[in-house]
Amino acid sequence: MSVDQAIVRRIAHLSRIAVEDAEVERLRHELNAILGFVEELSSVDVEGVEPLTSVLPMQMKKRADVVTDGAIKDEILANAPAREDHYFVVPKVVE
Repeated sequence: MSVDQAIVRRIAHLSRIAVEDAEVERLRHELNAILGFVEELSSVDVEGVEPLTSVLPMQMKKRADVVTDGAIKDEILANAPAREDHYFVVPKVVE
C-alpha cells in the first residue's frame, strides 16, 4: 500500500492534527516507510513460534481476590458535597 498526499491530509484531519502543506510530503515518506516495515514483518515465517509476553519466563504477581469495603466509608463520605445516611446525594439526571 502506498500513501499519497490526499491520504496524509485525511489522516491529519481524522486525527485533528494541523499539518502544513510543506510537511505533507515528509509525512507521506514517513508513513510509507512505516508501512514498508510492517509489510517486511508480515513476511516473516512465525509458524510454530509461541507468543511471548516477556523474553524471560516469569510468573505474574497476583494478589488475593478478596472483597473488602476498604473500612474508610466515613472518610469517603466526608468528601461528598451532599450525603444522606451512608450514600452520596446527586442530582437526578434521568426522567
